[in-house]
Amino acid sequence: MKILFLTDNFPPEVNAPATRTIEHCKEWVKAGAEITVITCFPNFPQGKVYDGYQNSWKKTEWIDGIKVIRVWSYISANEGFFKRTFDFISFSVTAFIHGLFEKADIIIATSPQFFTALAGRSLSFWKRKPWIMEVRDLWPESIKTVGAIKDNIIIRYFEKEEKWCYRSSKKIVTVTEGLKQKIHQKGIPFDKIDVVNNGANLDLYQPQSKNEKIVKELKLNNKKVLGYLGTHGMAHKLDFILDCARQLQKKDASFHFLFIGNGAEKNKLVQKVESEKIHNVTMLDSVAKKEVMDYLSVLDAAIINLRKSDLFKGAIPSKIFEATAMQIPLLIGVDGEARRIVEKFGAGYYYEPENVSDFIDKTEKLFSESADTESIKKGCQELAKTYDRKRLAKKMYDIISAVFH
Repeated sequence: MKILFLTDNFPPEVNAPATRTIEHCKEWVKAGAEITVITCFPNFPQGKVYDGYQNSWKKTEWIDGIKVIRVWSYISANEGFFKRTFDFISFSVTAFIHGLFEKADIIIATSPQFFTALAGRSLSFWKRKPWIMEVRDLWPESIKTVGAIKDNIIIRYFEKEEKWCYRSSKKIVTVTEGLKQKIHQKGIPFDKIDVVNNGANLDLYQPQSKNEKIVKELKLNNKKVLGYLGTHGMAHKLDFILDCARQLQKKDASFHFLFIGNGAEKNKLVQKVESEKIHNVTMLDSVAKKEVMDYLSVLDAAIINLRKSDLFKGAIPSKIFEATAMQIPLLIGVDGEARRIVEKFGAGYYYEPENVSDFIDKTEKLFSESADTESIKKGCQELAKTYDRKRLAKKMYDIISAVFH
């Protein structure tokens, strides 16, 4: 079976969609599939092509048995709606053009960004091959929710395109039950939608002692380290976490917040730290995938945070799985499906999104003498086992095979 997979994020990028795609594809190669991935040149999230690459019309490489075709796109940083949209559209066009010349039995396109899905739909039509739409977030609904753009005639047009994608695909694969419900509410039958959650590579993410070199460099000795690793975007509402840090530094100087990543809001967050003199915060840029475990190891708790919105009640941030695989307790400010998972396994504490006092209360509870740390770590372990990426990759491969046959 020849699978053509379209995605604008792929390693060496280290965000959630890049990780999900390569870890799934590696398992599918082991199962006997021939995988071709069409992607852009690595540049996320800073909008700068990584060292060793140059934005050009086409470059082919092989990664872990996967044929990777990198194609030209207009590149911009992960900020500014119109520039990013042109970035997305340009990749959609070049991915479609190059996809016409690749053999495939089935096509998969992942969204967001949504224009990649449009390329997958178009290739399915011209190549007369079935296609699967993978939905990791609702678009354009999500950008309306974070206030990136208001409802207008263009957005309504793309909402029609969104429904056309749902209807034309042979199967829809979402990452949460909440997304499945929302797509069903748009008139799509339940039996057309399957759920394959995100998870963690348990061969890669395992418990380990704190990296002493990082602890020393960042002056984290004798600190209670709370960390956020990931995109600093509008949806993540990290200015709220900085407000919590500012309040905590008045109460207990041993609490320290570590932010690692880049994104549309990064500069504003840095300015807030400096202007408000929040001294218990360290902000670093994104690190390479091989370094993520080392930085995770220095955390005493991992922060999972999203803006307060009903839309995000159906979200399950992938950070949950990597942190719990390393048995790092969670402080989660995401209500709904993600909260239920964390509380089911007892892998940490939920705080009400954008509620400073509740965040502080749950943080102090997590670090109190009464906290059952061993029970929380055991909960992390069980959660991670349940969401083992290899098992989830097999589940999606079975879905693909059923569509193919």
